[in-house]
Amino acid sequence: MDHDGMNHGGMQMNNETMGMSKKNPMMMHMSFYWGDYATVLFNDWPGDSTGMYVLSLVVVFVLSLLVEWLGKCSIVKADSAHVAAGIVRTIVHTVRVGLAYLVMLAVMSFNGGIFIVAVLGHGLGYLAFGSQIFIKTDNKNKTTPDLVCA
Repeated sequence: MDHDGMNHGGMQMNNETMGMSKKNPMMMHMSFYWGDYATVLFNDWPGDSTGMYVLSLVVVFVLSLLVEWLGKCSIVKADSAHVAAGIVRTIVHTVRVGLAYLVMLAVMSFNGGIFIVAVLGHGLGYLAFGSQIFIKTDNKNKTTPDLVCA
């Protein structure tokens, strides 16, 4: 066995199978770093292309914004059938949690830019959908109903 490989119960593991390459042996960061070479969610994405890195920043920002939007919108109307409404709410919740986990995994790339856009996306999403800054009040000091996403 060479110095790049390990044997675990008969399974040969080397730097390639562990997500590291000879091109960049420090690919798996365990502390924040800055730069446009990153691996976000998928192998070799965005890679070393600055344009793809910017696209990954946009994707993470939009995903975190969607998490906040799905957490605050009410897709089901109040007079909907009980079982159907529960199923729709469950599906929306499941999608929201899945997107939140994707954002978390992207942040676990330890890239500083990814972290910043994830936090900004959640912050802007909360401002727009959860802070009630855009909800108008009527003369009787009652607020309008929750945001309906239809």
